[in-house]
Amino acid sequence: MKIRKTSIQQDSTQQHVYIYENKKEQYMIVAIPYLEWSIHVTYDDLVDIESRLQQSLEKVLANEHVLPLAAKIAQWMREM
Repeated sequence: MKIRKTSIQQDSTQQHVYIYENKKEQYMIVAIPYLEWSIHVTYDDLVDIESRLQQSLEKVLANEHVLPLAAKIAQWMREM
């Protein structure tokens, strides 16, 4: 599991982003407890991960913060 820190909103304190990867079963779980948000992603879903993250984050976060956060998370997922 990787733990990253990021500012969700420009004026907020940094929050933890947890990324868990199960290589055997080929999936990842990303969670942000501060937002009470998580997502389960299979390796097949990584092709369009940024749009999937955006759709999910739009349910819990203001639109102006969705794109930068989705891009950061997608990058971290690709690094794993």
